[in-house]
Order: sequence, then C-alpha cells, then structure tokens
Amino acid sequence: MDLEISVAVTGDTRAEARGPGSAPAALTVNGTTYLVGVEPRVSLLDTLREHLDLTGTKKGCDQGTCGACTVWVDGKRVLSCLTLALACEGREITTIEGLAEGDELHPMQKAFIKHDAFQCGYCTSGQIMSAVALIGEGNASTDADIAEYMSGNLCRCAAYPNIRAAIREVRDATA
Repeated sequence: MDLEISVAVTGDTRAEARGPGSAPAALTVNGTTYLVGVEPRVSLLDTLREHLDLTGTKKGCDQGTCGACTVWVDGKRVLSCLTLALACEGREITTIEGLAEGDELHPMQKAFIKHDAFQCGYCTSGQIMSAVALIGEGNASTDADIAEYMSGNLCRCAAYPNIRAAIREVRDATA
C-alpha cells in the first residue's frame, strides 16, 4: 500500500517546526526603549545586531569563551551571546555604542586609541566594555588584577600590554 503525505508549506517550515514564534519584548538599550519581536531562544547578541542594527558588539565564538560580545546589563558585564534577549526585558542594556557622549568618546575609548590597544579591532568593543566595568568594580589596582579580571576577554592579536596600559591610564585619571 502506497501512502501519500501532503504538507502545506507556509514560509520557513524549519523555523515553524523548531519552536514558538516571536514574543514581543521592550528592551532598553543605551537609554532608548525598543519594542522587538524575538523568539524566546534568541540571544541578546543576535537581537542587538540583527534586530536593532547595533553592530558594535561582535560575535566571536558564540560560546561565551572570547568576550567579544561583552555588554552591560544593569551595569554588570554579561556575555551577550549567552544571555537571552527576553531575559533583559525591563533591564538597562549598555553597548559600546552607548559609551560615548554624543561625539565625545569615553575616556577608555580614547585611551585604547592612544595606546594602540587593538590590532584587528575585533575584540575591541568587548575589551573596552570590560575595561570600563573593571575600573568601576575596583578590580584594576595592579597589572595582575587587570590580567585576572580581563581574562574572559581574549585578543587574538595579543595586544594585552597595550590594553593594560590603556586601563592603567583611565584608572589613574579617575583615582
């Protein structure tokens, strides 16, 4: 006996088969609230880049091991590739785009430029977000502390001495 199966195709059937559709979320990013529709399993990183066109935050490993995707949620460092967008509803998200005051770069951004604390630049936004938080957390008193508390941010180009110099400059200027 032959069995004929017919399936109605409406759009991307793979997405329909994998899970629920979009859920509305109000995300406050860099002081602006955005209403977005995202699937519950979508990361904050993908939401920032693909839905809000905030591409300063980079997707490095997409596994939480490189730190390129570091942003702040309620002032604390998070890896946006491991953070669900919907979990950030009602919280303040800050990305690299939110550090500058208009056209005036944040002191850490200026220090990174001054000390050539980047080579390819891919990790730079995550490095800067972590560096600013590091000083705010009070964990930048020694080079060993800086190395330890920045260890979640990898630089393939090995610009670590320059990154530490930039952090020291901003730390000393704010002390």
